[in-house]
Amino acid sequence: MIGHVTVWELRHTTLADSVLEPMLTQLAHEYFTRYGDATEIHRYPADEFARPHGALLVLLEHGRAVAGGAFRRYDTTTAEVKRMWTHADHRRRGLGKRILAELEAEAVARGYRRVYLTTGWRQPEAAALYESAGYTPLPSHVDEASGVRLLPFEKALA
Repeated sequence: MIGHVTVWELRHTTLADSVLEPMLTQLAHEYFTRYGDATEIHRYPADEFARPHGALLVLLEHGRAVAGGAFRRYDTTTAEVKRMWTHADHRRRGLGKRILAELEAEAVARGYRRVYLTTGWRQPEAAALYESAGYTPLPSHVDEASGVRLLPFEKALA
């Protein structure tokens, strides 16, 4: 019997890449299911996640998107992580942590010294991921645009 070989590819991409369609569709569904609104998915222009200040990474397994995430410039020394996602069929495999580590490495390469991010209060699994990856929780606050209580985190980069 021949064993199953997983073929992984980590791709730097843009929001225009069609491989991201499952990611964006599932993210919108998650936001709508948890908060009754999915407008957050369109909150930032695509160029904020592009070079030189941003990045968008997708992890492909056999050519299909299974995890992804992005960052944008928050300020001159801080990258803000956004759009963290793992396909529902691939959760609990460490893929989110892998994407987060890749985003952090990319942020360091771009000269950032800190990462900031927020997650919504109805996403405890995301909060657990960030804490397990060494992020420090900050005081929660309500986002003025959405009315959602956000749980912010930060991490100093090496």
